[in-house]
Amino acid sequence: MCEYCGCQALQTIDELTREHDAALEHVRNAEHAAAAGDLPAALATCAALGLLLAPHTAVEEEAVFPALAREHPAHVAVLVDEHRIVHGALAELAADASGAWAQRLRDALAVLRAHIAKEQDGLFPASLTSLTTADWEQAERVRRRVGSTVL
Repeated sequence: MCEYCGCQALQTIDELTREHDAALEHVRNAEHAAAAGDLPAALATCAALGLLLAPHTAVEEEAVFPALAREHPAHVAVLVDEHRIVHGALAELAADASGAWAQRLRDALAVLRAHIAKEQDGLFPASLTSLTTADWEQAERVRRRVGSTVL
């Protein structure tokens, strides 16, 4: 991921970035499982991915996104929609892995990959100038409440 703007020097962004890195590892594992038609491995990987993304999404949606929406509402709305797509696909796979599960999973993983790139390359650098001290403190409060699977 990028390191050009210095945003990763902030604890909140560093934590979110580390979660992105872990998510991308799960994405690679899930892609391999889908390519091999290995449903048990895909389900296990997606369960781990879901556990990782739940607190990550909470920090973003309860603290970072609302602050950035003040200046970039349309961009943030797209990111929230992408969260819903990915979380919905993971839940759908867990509930019903029949039919074209591998393609549905690959589609959701592609959304997640692109989503992470948008956050790393656009949202996180923008947060440096958009978020206030109170916004960062809110992110820290949310993180303390929800925890993380990688920190």
